[in-house]
Amino acid sequence: MSARIRKGDWVVVITGRDKGKAGKVLRVIPSDNRLVVEGINIIKRHKRPSQNSPGGIIKREATLDISNVMHVDPQSGKSTRIRFEERDGKKVRLAKRSGQLINTYLLAR
Repeated sequence: MSARIRKGDWVVVITGRDKGKAGKVLRVIPSDNRLVVEGINIIKRHKRPSQNSPGGIIKREATLDISNVMHVDPQSGKSTRIRFEERDGKKVRLAKRSGQLINTYLLAR
């Protein structure tokens, strides 16, 4: 089955501490049903200094569950579900709210 959310997609968080915030997907981990979104779910890690790098507090994005985010509709900017259709023999993703194509790069190939 094709992935509904892929690297580079714009998503909005629908639940949790960062509810309502939107960002770009940096990484998807399909085996764990998790993903990393730019600027969302920021955590702090205390790093001990080593010979090669100084120590300090490092901020980075932690993973989110895929069920806690929804796609951003390219036309309206609101959250939307994804549906699949076959066009020119290729499976493409469409925004259910507006019917707009989400992955145009597949048609360009």
